[in-house]
Amino acid sequence: MRRMGLCNRLRPEKAEEYRALHAAAWPDVLACITACNIRDFSIFLRTPENLLFAYWEYHGEDFEADARKMAADPVTRRWWALTDPCQEPYETREEGAWWASMEEVFYHP
Repeated sequence: MRRMGLCNRLRPEKAEEYRALHAAAWPDVLACITACNIRDFSIFLRTPENLLFAYWEYHGEDFEADARKMAADPVTRRWWALTDPCQEPYETREEGAWWASMEEVFYHP
């Protein structure tokens, strides 16, 4: 199992829309997340800074392959077409990434 943390910014004018979308997340999107071996997925919001922090546990063998599988899913792509405009990615994120990955510096089970 691999714990993963990511961050992004939330556009202030899109905060309520983003909250509403996630309050009624589409079942097919949730099923795709599960099919791609992601468990315990949470997104936290820090206001007033509008910092989004995502955490999940990856239980698969090939994260890059599962990420491609998720990105190819048509329902997930429609979901992202709604959620992505709510976000403002960090310029320092990895090339090709939407969310910026974070280094785990401490863990206590």
